[in-house]
Amino acid sequence: MLRGSAGAWAVLGPLLWGCGLALLQGGMLYPRESRSRERKELDGLWSFRADFSDNRRQGFEQQWYRAPLRESGPTLDMPVPSSFNDVGQDGQLRSFVGWVWYEREITLPQRWTEDLGTRVVLRIGSAHYYAIVWVNGVHVVEHEGGHLPFEADISKLVQSGPLSSCRITIAINNTLSPHTLPPGTILYKTDPSMYPKGYFVQNTKFDFFNYAGLHRSVVLYTTPTTYIDDITVTTDVDQDIGLVNYQIIIQGSDHFQVDVSLLDEEGKVVAKGAGAEGQLQVPSAHLWWPYLMHEHPAYLYSLEVKMMAQTAVGPVSDFYTLPVGIRTVAVTESQFLINGKPFYFRGVNKHEDSDIRGKGFDWPLLVKDFNLLRWLGANAFRTSHYPYAEEVLQLCDRYGIVVIDESPGVGIALVESFSNVSLQHHLEVMEEMIRRDKNHPAVVMWSVANEPASFLKPAGYYFKTLIAHTKALDPSRPVTFVTNTNYEADLGAPYVDVICVNSYYSWYHDYGHMEVIQLQLATQFENWYKAYQKPMIQSEYGADAIEGFHEDPPLMFSEEYQKGLLKQYHVVLDQKRKEYVVGELIWNFADFMTNQSPVRMIGNRKGIFTRQRQPKSAAFLLRERYWKLANETRYQRSAVTSQCVGSGLFTV
Repeated sequence: MLRGSAGAWAVLGPLLWGCGLALLQGGMLYPRESRSRERKELDGLWSFRADFSDNRRQGFEQQWYRAPLRESGPTLDMPVPSSFNDVGQDGQLRSFVGWVWYEREITLPQRWTEDLGTRVVLRIGSAHYYAIVWVNGVHVVEHEGGHLPFEADISKLVQSGPLSSCRITIAINNTLSPHTLPPGTILYKTDPSMYPKGYFVQNTKFDFFNYAGLHRSVVLYTTPTTYIDDITVTTDVDQDIGLVNYQIIIQGSDHFQVDVSLLDEEGKVVAKGAGAEGQLQVPSAHLWWPYLMHEHPAYLYSLEVKMMAQTAVGPVSDFYTLPVGIRTVAVTESQFLINGKPFYFRGVNKHEDSDIRGKGFDWPLLVKDFNLLRWLGANAFRTSHYPYAEEVLQLCDRYGIVVIDESPGVGIALVESFSNVSLQHHLEVMEEMIRRDKNHPAVVMWSVANEPASFLKPAGYYFKTLIAHTKALDPSRPVTFVTNTNYEADLGAPYVDVICVNSYYSWYHDYGHMEVIQLQLATQFENWYKAYQKPMIQSEYGADAIEGFHEDPPLMFSEEYQKGLLKQYHVVLDQKRKEYVVGELIWNFADFMTNQSPVRMIGNRKGIFTRQRQPKSAAFLLRERYWKLANETRYQRSAVTSQCVGSGLFTV
C-alpha cells in the first residue's frame, strides 16, 4: 500500500504524470470550435460498396480510390455514423467479412483552401477494424483498431491549387486475427460436399456481434499552423484548495506564449497561470462528485488555453477550452475512495448497440440511456468491452456517472493472442486510449481486458507488462482487468489494483438451482480476498430474460427467474459490501446483438431493458435497490475524508 500527504502528492503527482507523458507522442484533443478553430461534420449519406470478390482485393487491384467510386461499379447509400450490417436487406452484407469502401465528396470553405496559415485535419472517430484513407486519390493515413480516433493533416492536399471540393475514400476491413484486439480466427470450410469453394467463417471468443463500418463521426477541423496539440490535466485537493496541474504541448513553433484561465460554472475566473506547464490553485474548490453522492454532483470548471506565437507570416493565436473536474481517486485494501469518501459502484455494463444502427453513434439513443441510468439510481458503468464514443464520456463528466474505461481486450483466449506481436499492439491501444480519455474526471479506473485466458502460462508476463505500461502512462488511476478465471490459477491478478470478477451462478451451470447462489458467491468473494487483500467488484452477473415470458415458480428465461437470481446475488453483496466488495455491475443494461447460435434468441437477453430500452421486471428491482443504496450514504462524509482526500495514491 502506497500513501502520502496532500503536499507530497502536489509535488510528486505532476512529476509522475510527466514521466507518463513522455511515452505519449502527439495529442488527440476532441475537435471543438473556438475563435481559432472551425469544424465541419461529414455525417450523412456516403457512397458504399462491399468487395465481394473471392480474394476481397478487387478494390485494390482496380484502384477504386483513384476515381469516384461510382465509376467502378454500383454503390449503395450508407449512413454515417452506423454499422453497415443491419441497414440493408442483404443477408450477405450483414455477415460480410472483408474490405468495404466508403466515399464522400465535399465542398470546402474557400478560406480553408486558400489560407496557407490554416491547418486542415481529417479525423475519423472510429472505423472498425483496419482502415486506409485517401484524399483525392492520395494515401494519407492507415489505422488498426476499431474504437479509437485517428487523424491526418491534409492541408497540402487541399491547398495545392484551385480546389473547391475534395473526395475522401476510406477502405475498412473487419477481419480479425489472433493478434488483433479483439482477436478472432478465419476458418476455411474445405469439404466440397458441404461447402462451396473458398467458403470461410470468422470465429470469435466474445459474445457480441462484430459490427463494422464508420461507427462515429468523420469530421474536418482547422487550427492555425502553430497550434495547441495536447493538454493534460491532473487534479488534487489540499484541504479546501483544489489543485489543477496542467501540461500543454504546442506544435509548429518553439517561440510561443501560453496563458491559461480556469472558469467556474458561472463563467467567473477563479485562477490564472502562464506557461506551458504549471499548477492552478482554487480556494474553496467545488469538487467533482459522482451522481447522488453530493447535492451538487459533477461540477465542471473550464480551462481556457490561449497560445500566441510569432511566425514568419506574423502573429498567430490558438484557443482551446477543456472541461475540468477536480477530484481524487484512491484505493485501500478494502475501499475505493473518491475525494476521500468510500465509493460503491452501483452500476451496469453496457454495449454500444441498437436496432438498425448497430454500433453507430446516435445522440437520441445516448440521451435516453443516460436518462435510464439516472432513473435507476446508477452511478457507474464499465465500457464493456471497448472504448465508447468520446461524447459518452462527456455526458458522464456532465452527469456524474463514474466510468471503468475498458480496452478492446476481449476474447483473448488463444496462446497466440499472448504473443509479443499481440502484446505490442495491446500496449499501443492503451496509449491511444489514455491519450484520448485521460482528462475525463468520470474515468476513475482503466480496465485492460475482459475475461482473458489468464490461466495460460504466457498470461503472467503479458499482464505484468501491460499493467505496468498502463500505470506508467497514467500513474493517477488504478488499473484492473476483469476475470472469470479461478483465483488460484489467475496469473494476471497479482498486478491489478482492484479485483473484478464475473460469475453466472445458476445460469451457465447448476441451471435453475438458485438455492446454491449464496453459498457459491460467498465462497468466491472469500477465496479472492483471502488470496489478494484487495477491494473487489462483482463486475458481471445476471440471467437472460425474454420480455413477456412469465413463469411461477421461476423458470430460466422468464422475467421472474432473472429477478430471483439477482435477489440471491444481492443478499451476499449486502454482506460483503460491509467488508471489501466495492461495487456491483449488472450484466447487462440492455439486450444486445450477438452471433447466431442455439443458445442466443436474436441476441443476448440479459439486459434489464430490452434492446428498444423498455424495462423488464428486473429493472424495477434494481431501481429500488440502487436508490436504497444511494440513500444510505447520500451526502454523508466519511471519517477518512480528511486523511485521504489529498493523497491521490492507491494500493500497488
